[in-house]
Amino acid sequence: MRTGRVIAVLEAPLIAMSAAAGVAAQQVNPFARALLEEHNRARYGAGVPRLARSSKLAGVAQAWAEVLAREGRMRHASREVSGGAGENLWMGSAGYYGAEAMIGAFVDERRHYVHAEFPEISRTGKWQDVGHYTQIVWRDTR
Repeated sequence: MRTGRVIAVLEAPLIAMSAAAGVAAQQVNPFARALLEEHNRARYGAGVPRLARSSKLAGVAQAWAEVLAREGRMRHASREVSGGAGENLWMGSAGYYGAEAMIGAFVDERRHYVHAEFPEISRTGKWQDVGHYTQIVWRDTR
């Protein structure tokens, strides 16, 4: 069972984080707030509860993003590093993409999504084609 999810957005050379799953909105930087709002927009469309920001998950995501920045590549964190939280990773050039484009790329996978028993959840026959989208709209994520 997934315990939560983390979004790590790695932009060369800028690192920006948002974690889903609180902290008052005014304490969160505007970019992180925009990422969270894009998640909540997709969740509203899927009929699942809104997410709230978690300082704990944000810290885990920040630490992992710093590892990725040092390595200069993207790879998923191990279960031990992530604490069992799922993650969506995105990379692009700093300053060229906003939260809507970043999260929109994940939400676009919805076109392949089929509400069914895992792993039969994609019209393409490959669950990986909807994995980012399902991370965003996973009902149990808070």
